[in-house]
Amino acid sequence: MGEHRIINMWSGPRNVSTAMMYSWRQRSDTTVWDEPMYGHYLAVTGVQHPGRDHILAAVPTNRDVIVHEMLHGSSPTPIRFYKNMAHHLIGFDWEAIDHMESFLLIRDPRDMLPSLAASLSRTPTMSETAYETQVGIVERILAQGGDPAVVDSRDLLTAPEATLRDLCSRLDVPFDEAMLSWPAGPKPEDGVWASDWYERVHRTTTFEPYRPKDAPFPKALEPLLEESRPCYERLHEHAISTA
Repeated sequence: MGEHRIINMWSGPRNVSTAMMYSWRQRSDTTVWDEPMYGHYLAVTGVQHPGRDHILAAVPTNRDVIVHEMLHGSSPTPIRFYKNMAHHLIGFDWEAIDHMESFLLIRDPRDMLPSLAASLSRTPTMSETAYETQVGIVERILAQGGDPAVVDSRDLLTAPEATLRDLCSRLDVPFDEAMLSWPAGPKPEDGVWASDWYERVHRTTTFEPYRPKDAPFPKALEPLLEESRPCYERLHEHAISTA
């Protein structure tokens, strides 16, 4: 791994994870990668996502190749930042986590589930929410004597500077005010799936203020909400900021 630091964000879907990646992209000491495990996830699960065939043709799907590149690939900057969806870990040896500095990005399922269902045009499975995998990551860190760093997206949107300062402190990297804004539009680091998932974030230049959803929670998602809630609450116990 040389002199590079590897910082891996284990997010769930629809958690403002792309905005967080753009935030880290603004640092002069950091190079970002967008969901390097996504191709493998689609290949091994057979799940139908927008642009599936295009993604599989464009990105690596071999888990050993992916992990080797993540751990040993070259970088023009001291920090390599990976945005990953936690549920993409399926089929990977979790020992890879032990060689990376990790934090988690979570979102209240009451806010997240309707957004995910709309993006998939169907009811998600529990696996697709990533909550159970995120809990597994936290438990693994705790079992090894670590202190998991968890960012709640509501805190990030409510108080971005305070939350990012807390996160940087936990990761022992200096806070950079450049992390608070970015240029609008697509970024060179975007995955090939950006046209299906990133339209809204491409219109942003900073973390948009948190706004509670006005629409009633969909009844069809209520069983998934009840299943997700205990996982979210377990994760939130380790939230680094409650602004």
